[in-house]
Amino acid sequence: MNSTAEMHVILGTGPLGSAVMRELVRRGKQVRLVNRSGKGHSEIPAGVEVVKGDTFNPASVREVTRGASVVYQCSQPEYTEWPEKFPVMQTAIIEGVAANQTKLVVAENLYMYGPVSGPIREDLPYNASNRKGSVRAKMAQDLMEAHRQGKIRATAGRASDFYGPLATLQGAFGDRIIYPMLAGKKVYAIGKIDMLHTYSYVTDFGKGLVVLGEREESLGQAWHIPNAPTITTREMLNLFFKIAGFPPEIGSVPKLGLKALGLFSPMVREVEEMLYEFEEPFLVDHSKFEKAFGNIATPHETAIRETLAWFQQHSAPAKAH
Repeated sequence: MNSTAEMHVILGTGPLGSAVMRELVRRGKQVRLVNRSGKGHSEIPAGVEVVKGDTFNPASVREVTRGASVVYQCSQPEYTEWPEKFPVMQTAIIEGVAANQTKLVVAENLYMYGPVSGPIREDLPYNASNRKGSVRAKMAQDLMEAHRQGKIRATAGRASDFYGPLATLQGAFGDRIIYPMLAGKKVYAIGKIDMLHTYSYVTDFGKGLVVLGEREESLGQAWHIPNAPTITTREMLNLFFKIAGFPPEIGSVPKLGLKALGLFSPMVREVEEMLYEFEEPFLVDHSKFEKAFGNIATPHETAIRETLAWFQQHSAPAKAH
């Protein structure tokens, strides 16, 4: 069977699902995207199928993933609804994909570890005590337990706060940083911006998930997708300003300021819970992946150029009045 005969199904058409799609298309694979509407965005190329599916319904998941070689789980509920809805979604996806005996690659973040002193490695215990971290820990454990029981063949790829094409509201910089910067305004990052913080390029995240999907030895384990060398948030922002051609105007939102904003915004309250990641050095170790599959990380300068090119071609959404 040639590579074009393989069907790869991606659950979710956001920035990460789109990054997985781009990598699969580059490799000549047959791709099906699944979302709630069955409609795709303007950057989905001809030949990529987009279908409607319900990731909370095992029967729907079974139907849209039938015939797939690999399924990539890049879908998520609203950030404010993770504790209530995310475990339910994952259970439905596991059941639906298992019925087709298809390999499942799950995109995860790093919340399950909780606060970590030193580099974050895959063999660290899950010490999260807040709501979203505890949910992520339980989901990660449930996924690997389903694999150990032989219910499904699964692997997980993990990344840090990501940026890149299409990463607007979901991105580490997108709506909050890049659009204001391109409008000539001062930008405000959260936490202590002179702390080292690993940022992931969403294109690399997508490529890493594809690598995990094609390698049998990835199964039954979690993997940190490679990132460019870690620098501080201020250094990242300075690179954005330099490459965009603007003098840097950078401020930070202190902990108390974020708490005050959280009184009026459910989304900010959710972010506040994760502020510990930006209060101390946050360093992700990807040596396990690099040793097994190679270092696929794009240098930050290249990734930022590609990110800015996308944002410059896509104007900021108009704010509702």
